[in-house]
Amino acid sequence: MDKELRILILEDDPADAELVERELGRAKISFSKKRVETKKAFVKELKDFVPHLILADYSLPLFDGMSALLIAQENCPDVPFIFVSGLMGEEVAIETLKSGATDYVLKERLSRLVPAVRRALREADERAKRKRTEEQLEYNAFHDALTDLPNRALFLDRLGQSIKVANRRGDYLFAVLLLDLDRFKIINDALGHMIGDQLLIAVARKLEACLRSGDTVARFGGDEFTILLGDIKDVADAIRVANRIREELRLPFKLDEYEVFTTVSIGIALSATGYDRPEDLLRDADTAMYCAKKLGSGCFEVFDKSMYDRAVASLELDNDLRQAIERKEFQIHYQPIVSLKTSRIIGFEALLRWQHPQRGLVFPEEFLPAAEETGLIVPIGQWVLREACRQTRAWQAQFPQNPSLSISVNLSVKQFVQPNLVEQIGQVLRETGLDACSLKLEILENIIIEDDKSVTDKIQQLRALGVQFCIDDFGKGYSSLSYISRLPLDTLKIDRSLVSGIGVDEKSSKIVQTIINLAYNLGINVTAEGVETAEQLTQLRALKCKYGQGYYFSKPIDGEAAMAFIAAQPCW
Repeated sequence: MDKELRILILEDDPADAELVERELGRAKISFSKKRVETKKAFVKELKDFVPHLILADYSLPLFDGMSALLIAQENCPDVPFIFVSGLMGEEVAIETLKSGATDYVLKERLSRLVPAVRRALREADERAKRKRTEEQLEYNAFHDALTDLPNRALFLDRLGQSIKVANRRGDYLFAVLLLDLDRFKIINDALGHMIGDQLLIAVARKLEACLRSGDTVARFGGDEFTILLGDIKDVADAIRVANRIREELRLPFKLDEYEVFTTVSIGIALSATGYDRPEDLLRDADTAMYCAKKLGSGCFEVFDKSMYDRAVASLELDNDLRQAIERKEFQIHYQPIVSLKTSRIIGFEALLRWQHPQRGLVFPEEFLPAAEETGLIVPIGQWVLREACRQTRAWQAQFPQNPSLSISVNLSVKQFVQPNLVEQIGQVLRETGLDACSLKLEILENIIIEDDKSVTDKIQQLRALGVQFCIDDFGKGYSSLSYISRLPLDTLKIDRSLVSGIGVDEKSSKIVQTIINLAYNLGINVTAEGVETAEQLTQLRALKCKYGQGYYFSKPIDGEAAMAFIAAQPCW
């Protein structure tokens, strides 16, 4: 044998025990032994000596082998138990095997002892290996391979148990925290997956250190972790843990030669809300976590019902948006753009509206963020472009005296980054028959604020077709002069917040004047948005602003009203 066996011998006759030992010794089996005669001594050595093998006489003056077998099965069921007796008949021997004995050997036939011992040990070793394999498989089924934390299945099981306890005990409160690492994808992409994995492991260890021994932290996958805080007093306990985690994770992680910083967004859901299913509690913690993300990196939020109502409303909005495309519920309203020199309409801006079957007319600010988030803005934007170009070409044909009538269409970030954008726009122009110079694409500064070659290339390719470009809401946020000089832009549209200050706020008037002078020096036209008063119009004309747009001229109107507007040829 490769290791020294510990053999516990239950035998009242020292001479018989010596014969057993001699038989094993002749087979070169290395072992240490303890011989006992009583129940008390047997139980004691099971715990203290921890034997690998038990050899027991069947009948003893102060004890018996069958009782010893039952005690061994209860305390060490995996240890082989072999009867070595001189008083066993065949029926008794069979009965011992049925009761769980590994084997039996008669004292007058000790030559069977060594083979019986070897076989028993071999079978015990095989059983132990199978057991370890099964235990490992079971462990793997309920633990994350990377961090060694409980996985989703084990967490859901423990969460289910907590829900049952809470339903039985009215005073039992627990909380679920759902955590998402901020900027993990950036770290993973920039430093590689090995560093990303090291970060996840390090975060797992820190989370464990922030919790009590009875709490559970699990990894759900990716950079998402969950925590189950059992038997807490109130929401303040959960908030204290969330703050402890936030502070701990703000500290830098030393990963190889890198020093990595991250923060975590946390959503908290309490059992006090009343739950029957683990999935519902996780759903609400997830909802709270996304609300926390909207507040910025490193924040937490506690779930309340209003969050659920907003989430349901958001889901309904997403579904309605998808159906709106199929049901053709979208409309375009047109707001005139006026030449401040001639006082005539030179074009329109196409503004999207949604005629919802239950809610009535819905304005873009209510649904465009959801359309951007889901990507539906791309097919919606394609429809707007096509319909606006078609309508404009129809007006040009209907009013030949105004052939230069133009249409301005907004492009979102998601639309602009489409790889086939240039081809799509070219196809729309060909299909609708609209001349490219009649199309003005309005984009926000955030699309072109980075010096991205692909952005510049797309603008230049579309400008080569004859399409014009306008910067919308100029002056509203971060306005860079560098891109104005390097990109082939046609128009700056001054944001309405600046235009509304003309005649009221001297600073706003000076900013508007500066923008107009700068644009004209660079050969760029200017349109003032949000013109609402005659005084604003007068001052804009004095500042030599070329175009104006706003309620002073007209609110956005549907296609039929816009056609009547063109026919009327109003003058301001």
